[in-house]
Amino acid sequence: MLYFFQQVLNGLHSGALYALLAFGYALTNGVLHRTNLAYGGIFAFSGQTMILAAVYGWQVLWLTLPATVAFGILLAFAYALLVSHLLSRGLFEPLAGRSPNTIAAATLGVLLVLSELARIAADTKDFWLPPMLAQPVVFAEQHGFKATLTEIQILDCAIIVFILVSGSVALARSRFGREWRAVSDDPEAARLCGVDTTAVFRRAVLAGGLAAALAGVLAGLYYGNISFGTGLVYGLKVLFITSVGGYLSPSRAALGGAGFGMAESLWAGYFPMEWRDAWIFLFLVAMLVLIGAGRDTRQTA
Repeated sequence: MLYFFQQVLNGLHSGALYALLAFGYALTNGVLHRTNLAYGGIFAFSGQTMILAAVYGWQVLWLTLPATVAFGILLAFAYALLVSHLLSRGLFEPLAGRSPNTIAAATLGVLLVLSELARIAADTKDFWLPPMLAQPVVFAEQHGFKATLTEIQILDCAIIVFILVSGSVALARSRFGREWRAVSDDPEAARLCGVDTTAVFRRAVLAGGLAAALAGVLAGLYYGNISFGTGLVYGLKVLFITSVGGYLSPSRAALGGAGFGMAESLWAGYFPMEWRDAWIFLFLVAMLVLIGAGRDTRQTA
């Protein structure tokens, strides 16, 4: 039973990361209404930028460890804002009005470019951060077995919960939240009602990019490294998660992400790791089929 509790604790951390990614993806997709494969690229690129900048600050600038980590985080968010800004104005806005169905292919190209930029910047080497806040906190103990989370896992979860709760409250009560829902539902009607749809679109893309950057930074600090192919894997996972949880509801998408992370953790604890992604993706596809069948039944009735 304590082993099961340990897997649940592990799932809280991975689920929190997926929840943050799903929240940001749904925020962007609500106004874009198209598959955005570049989102996973921003996540991985931000984490890799943070690690590379931290290594540069440590080896070249001779900064202290807290200063070099802060330098890396600052640079990661700066690049995430730049990439999100360029995506919004240089890719999403032109294609959304002229050829929206090409957005998926275009964002796949952006994902590949970001992955290659990170690989070239690192000279195809894996750089690792030292373990930070790795002291375990014991939640339960029985017969010598301890169910624990490290300090950085607890800190990551606390930060993500704060961001998700604050974001959900802001979407529910703020003017931007009302305008975002209006643009998500019908951009033309929102424009006729005086909503600046372009400004809402840009802010939603920037907010989604910042959520991906924060997830990348937190993942990089915890794991110590993010590989070059991580963006595609996480991007596909978040795409499926938000498809099940709800493209137009960031809060529901976040709950779906949390459940996905918990399912991954439980699978890793009891079944072969090499089959984890295959079975999890199969489960998500089955959920999509059932949800689609349910919608068809309601429409027929």
